[in-house]
Parts: sequence; structure tokens; C-alpha cells
Amino acid sequence: MSNAHFEYVLRLGDSSLVLGQRLAEWTGHGPVLEEDIALANLALDLIGQARLLLAHAGTLGAGSGKEARSEDELAMQRDAWDFRNYTICELPNGEPVSHVGSSRDYAFTITRNFLYSAFQVELWRSLEASSDRALAAIAEKSLKESRYHVRHSADWVVRLGDGTEESRRRMRRALELLWPYTNEFFAEDPLESELAAAGIAPRSATLAPGWKRCVESVLEEATLGVPAATPFVSSGKRGVHTEHLGHLLSEMQFLQRTYPGAQW
Repeated sequence: MSNAHFEYVLRLGDSSLVLGQRLAEWTGHGPVLEEDIALANLALDLIGQARLLLAHAGTLGAGSGKEARSEDELAMQRDAWDFRNYTICELPNGEPVSHVGSSRDYAFTITRNFLYSAFQVELWRSLEASSDRALAAIAEKSLKESRYHVRHSADWVVRLGDGTEESRRRMRRALELLWPYTNEFFAEDPLESELAAAGIAPRSATLAPGWKRCVESVLEEATLGVPAATPFVSSGKRGVHTEHLGHLLSEMQFLQRTYPGAQW
């Protein structure tokens, strides 16, 4: 049980860490000063969640017979194939392409934030009842942050979706690209089934109705509509990633890889 427990908490911590790093890339590049600061604050919330989750995962890893590892070691000393984040979190801040340096697009970033933070709200709400009391405490704190993330991103989804012709075009394109990756949120695996039986984590499928209600109501207000369903299911939470994660980690981990164990 403890190995599945470790893998699950790692999944949550990695997702917050990777998305936090993506949002931090907007620092100094926001469309307006207020949003530059807002995105930096959202990134800090996510990095804070990652610290708590990875520290907890480190203790669980030690309990399953693995060597105890700190939050910094788990964040900075693993390779891409060891990460368990949802794929949507690692995509670039603009339309994903097959080469490094895709464009930065605020509509794409906002849409991703909205879809994922709406999922996090449902997840944290469910995890507040976890039999893992440390995880339940992290969920209680994180829920407050994710609710704000939903409000911030939903406001922009409506403003851009029901805005100019250009903003509407960009939002439609972002939804078209990102929607298939949301299937991974609700794709169950043996790990989740095992933890659900122990009362540690919910079955992913149980989170879908609340997520859909939130997302569909905002998209309706934004006059964007819900994209058509697709059979595609990404597999980042199983360690199978896009090429984009490796490039992200090469920047994020540079100092620790160059100067192992360095402290400031």
C-alpha cells in the first residue's frame, strides 16, 4: 500500500510543481502589470503545494523501503521519466509545437489554469476526508488557494471568450488543444483503485461531475461552448511525457545539477 501511496502523493506534488514552473515563466512578461503579479502569485501557491506534497511523499517513500528523500531532492534530482505530473501541466505557455520555444499566449495559459484548477478544487475537496491526515491537511489548505485560482481564471475565460473577435478565436483554439488532455484527470488506474479502497484517495471518475458543472457553466457564460469529446488519454501520471517536460526540467534543475547539494 505504501508504494502506491507514495506514487499518488508524488503525482499531486509533481503536477503542482511543474505547473508552478510554467506560470513562473510569465514573470516579467505578463500582458499587464497586474496580471504579471497575479500569475507570479499563482505560481507561488502551486510551488507551496508542491513543497508540502513532496515533503510528505519523501516520508512515504521511506516507509515503503525507499531511501528517504527531501522535497528538494525529489524536485531537483529526478529525471523526466520519474515525474508523475498530469501532461496538461507540462505543456508550454502557448500552442504546443514539436520544437523548443513555442509562442507565449495568455489565452492558452488562462484556459489551462481554469481547466486544471477546477479539477484541483474537486480533488482537494474530496481529499479533505482522506484517511491520510497529513494529506487531508494539505488538501484543506490547498482548496482555499485553488478556489481563488478558479475565480481568477474563470473571470478571464469569460472576458476573453465573450470579448473581441481575436480574443474569442484564441480562446477557442486553446480549448480545442487542451480539452483532450483533461481526459487524463478522470482516467482511473490500479493505483487509484487501491487507495480508494483504503480511504486515502477518491476514484478519479467521481470527480468528473463537479468538474463538468463548473467548467460548462463558465464556458456557457463565455459563449464558447464545450468542445467535442475525444478518445485520447495522455499518460503523464504514469511517467510517459511529452518532449516539453525535459526542456522545462533542464532549466528548473540547472543549478542543483551543476552544483549538487549547494545551499544558499
